[in-house]
Parts: sequence; C-alpha cells; structure tokens
Amino acid sequence: MEHLFDYVGHFGRFQAYLYFASAFQTISCGIHYLASVFIAVTPKFICRAPGNISTVLLPNASTLRLEDAWESWTSKDYLVVQQENGDIWELNQCSLLKREDASYLTYFYDGNKTLFSCSNGYHYDKSNLESSIVTEWDLVCDREWLAKLIQPIFMLGVLIGAVIFGDIADRVGRRPIIWITSTGQFLFGIAVAFTFDYYSFVIVRFLLAMVSSGYYVVVFVYLTEYVGIKARTWASMHVHAFFAVGVMIVSLVGFLVRTWWIYQIILSLTTLPFVLCCWMLPETPFWLYSQGKYKEVEKLIRTIEKWNKISTPCKLSELCPAQETHVDQPNTLKNHNVLDLFYNWSFARRTITVWLIWFTGSLGYYVFALNSVNLGGNEYLNLFLTGAVEIPSYIVACLGMDKIGRRNTLAPFLIISAVICGVIMLIPQDHSTVTIAMSMAGKFSIAVAFGLIYLYTAELYPTIVRSLAVGSGSMMCRIGSVVAPFCVYLTDVWIFMPQMLVGIMAFLTGILTLTLPETLGIPLTSTMEEAAEMGTTSGITKRKALTESNGVVMEKLDQTTDNAAS
Repeated sequence: MEHLFDYVGHFGRFQAYLYFASAFQTISCGIHYLASVFIAVTPKFICRAPGNISTVLLPNASTLRLEDAWESWTSKDYLVVQQENGDIWELNQCSLLKREDASYLTYFYDGNKTLFSCSNGYHYDKSNLESSIVTEWDLVCDREWLAKLIQPIFMLGVLIGAVIFGDIADRVGRRPIIWITSTGQFLFGIAVAFTFDYYSFVIVRFLLAMVSSGYYVVVFVYLTEYVGIKARTWASMHVHAFFAVGVMIVSLVGFLVRTWWIYQIILSLTTLPFVLCCWMLPETPFWLYSQGKYKEVEKLIRTIEKWNKISTPCKLSELCPAQETHVDQPNTLKNHNVLDLFYNWSFARRTITVWLIWFTGSLGYYVFALNSVNLGGNEYLNLFLTGAVEIPSYIVACLGMDKIGRRNTLAPFLIISAVICGVIMLIPQDHSTVTIAMSMAGKFSIAVAFGLIYLYTAELYPTIVRSLAVGSGSMMCRIGSVVAPFCVYLTDVWIFMPQMLVGIMAFLTGILTLTLPETLGIPLTSTMEEAAEMGTTSGITKRKALTESNGVVMEKLDQTTDNAAS
C-alpha cells in the first residue's frame, strides 16, 4: 500500500484536510487530560461557625467581614470571630473552639474552650475562585484524599481506554471508533458539569478519560495511515502539538472563567465542531485493504485523485501487485507474547530500557504540567507556558532524530531534564521567576524525549514483535501518567520531591539509553536474530547492504506506518 503515496502524494490536499480536521479534535484530549488542574483547586478555607459573624480578629488586625480577612490570613493562624449573639469562636481549618468566657474579645485567650468538628461546613476564599468541586462538595480535611484521587482515576481511565479502543479499532475500523470517541468526549464532557455529587463526577470523568484516550490512540493510527513516508515523521510528531494547544486553552479558559461547571462546559464545546463533521471522514485505505475490501479502496483512491488533482487514473492492482493475498490460507506464523521481548539477555536489557523511557517520559511530562500551578507567580500563565514550550520541542525532536539520530537525541535530552531538576532544587524558594523558567526548560527537554520514543521503539524491534513492543511501551507510559499525580502530591512532604524523583529517573534512564543501538538509516529488521545483531558492526553492515532491495524498503515503510501509530 505504500506505493499509493508515491502515486497520489505523501501529503496532498486530501491528506491535509483529513490531518487538520482530525488533529483539531486532539486539542480536546489535551483539554480533558489537564482540566482538573483548575476544576479541583483548593482555595483558602476555614471551619464555619454556627450563626452570623459580626467581627473577625487576626493576630494583628480586625475586620467586620470574613471576606476582608483572607488576604492577611495564613493556614498557620486561627481566626477569632464574634457572632451576633455574642458567642466567640476560634476557627481553624478542620476544627473550631468555643470560648467559655465571651465577656471580652481578644485574639489570645487562655480560658476554657470546647472543641467542635466542622459540622456546619466551611468558609472558602472566593476572591480568585468562585467555585470548584472542592468547594462544591467540601473535599477538605478528612475528605481531602477524595480530591487527590480525581486525576489518578482519570489517568486510570486513560490506560483502560487506550487498550480497549485500540483493540476495537483494529477489528471494526478506525472511522467508527473516531465517531464514537469524539461524540463521547462531547457528551461526557458536558455531563461532567451536571454531576450531582463526587461519585457521579468521578464515574463520568472516568468514562470521559476512556473515550479521550481512545480517540488519541486511534487518531494517531488514522492520520499516519493517510500520510506518506516523506511527511510521516513530522505529521505524526505534530499531533502532539495539537494536544499542547489544548493545555494552553485550559489555562486561558481557567483564567477567564472561575466557576467550575461553566468552565467545564466551555472546554467541552471545543469538541462540537468536529462531532458535526466527523461522519464525513473516510476509512483508511490500509484498514480496508487488510480486510479485503478492494472495491472500497478503489473508490477511495478515486476520491483522493480528485482532491489531489491526479490526472492519470491508476488501478489498485498496479499499486499493490500482491492484492491476490489468499485470505483463506491458514496462518502458520507463531503467536508471540511479551516474553519474546526478553528473547535473550541483550533483548531483555533493551526492553527494560525502552519501558523505562516510556515510563519516565510520561512521568516527567505530567509532573511538570501538573506541578506548574504550584511554582508561584501566576498559575494560569505557568500552565500556558508548559503547553507553549512543547510546540518547539517537537520541532527540535524532528530535526534531531533526522540529523544526529534517535538515541543521540533521546539520551542527551533525558540527562538534560535530570540536570534541570537538580538545578531547580538549588534555587531559593523566593526566586519563583527563575524556578518557573527552569521548569519550562525541564518540560521542553522531557517533551523532546517523550515525542520521539514512539518511532524509536518501532525501529528497535523486528516485525514479528514490533506491535507488541510499542503496545507494551504504551502501557508503561500510561502507568507513568497514573503515578505522576501522586508524585505531585508529595510536595506536602518536601516541596522538591517531584523534581527529585523525576530527576533520578531521567538520569538513570538517559544513561541506559546510551546502551541502545542507533537506528537512523538502518532498515527495519524482520527476525529476532537480525534485531539482536542491531548495533554490532556485522549487523549494521548486513542491514545497510539490503537497502537497495525494494522488499526491505517497503517493509520499513509499512512497518513504520503500523507501529509508529500504535
């Protein structure tokens, strides 16, 4: 099927239409993946006393309104409030004390007090945020852990959705899954805004995560099966750039809209334009061809010819001489499993290293993104910058892997991100601008590594286990995204704990990456023995000698399509 692109063009007008229409929807994936950053914000809060407040005392000030006290109050202090009936209370974040002697109002008091729980709810600082799910359902104090589970549960849905929809797309086609998942993104995205309690919110968000992940995985396959080899590296890499645009939109809408359910509806509406037109997208020629639907492939080729202004018609049999594949011929090939990735010691070391790269790339990506709102300064600007720095990082990744090689780009940027994490830990906490700048540099470096691992993994393994290798690596990637929120929560233990963990993992993984063979300019391997020889002098000589063979060239093209997309 690769001959098709030599005939109709590698990135003609037809492919450009499909690419930008489908990649546009990827923006919604970036939106929903990071939307919880502002949905689950915990503002300043304090226990609510029964009755109406007439006076508020701070250590060095007093006011008549609680709203005027938030700017001067810190969680280390308690608030003293006097109610209209004369009762005096000391308010803490998760408890309150009633003074027995209410004859005089002072901040400090040594008399008897009665301890109460926060049964009347909480007061929240609404100066910067009108509402979040934390304020809606009081996810603080002994319910704080519920708020911290929101992002990990979402990422668990991402993991499951990638597995389920990726498999179904291979069975029923890419187009039906794109319809289902994009429609699901819109419906579940809107439904999240109308959930009535925490548990319904988590369940609907979990379903939203599944369809968002399903779309992201399948659209990657869909687009790379429509783009020729000459444009495939750049086209597939920049699907990630649309995801980064979604992150930037989250920060912009979060800045403009401070009510969580309105914020959620506005973000979900970005899906609507694609939902209205996605039914016009055709199935990919690769999937149709694999299913023996040759007449539909012929019809699709006629459409592409018309869009790309190809004047000389061509038949499928001329593009694919092997069309007469015997579909009823029994399959004599061995079924492979994950143990084949540990074929020998060399393969085992390679697989462990590749899995670590996937895990570390995802861990670092989401730790830098989720932790950006904790860096100081303007949290909305910080998140916007984490998305903005990704776009040039993918350009650098494309240039690097084509000029100096996959390994020689991947390893240095992993090590650089580790060094940046170390530098961040040395910056004084009152220098927030420097910390933000270094965090953006760290996100840039990890995004370079994260972007190119897809193609590099496909090139490191032979045809018979290539899909298995990319699929298992993707699973490690999802595990990293589940772990990332918990790493961010460790700032409660030590403010630099996330950077330390990412730095250690990135440094160790970067060193191990140097042991992997370089694949730039090396044809794809077909057998375990050929892949095992990769990186050795004899192996390189043998593989390069085969580049003049059309069969080997076509194998590289076909397998890059199938596996870079996976």
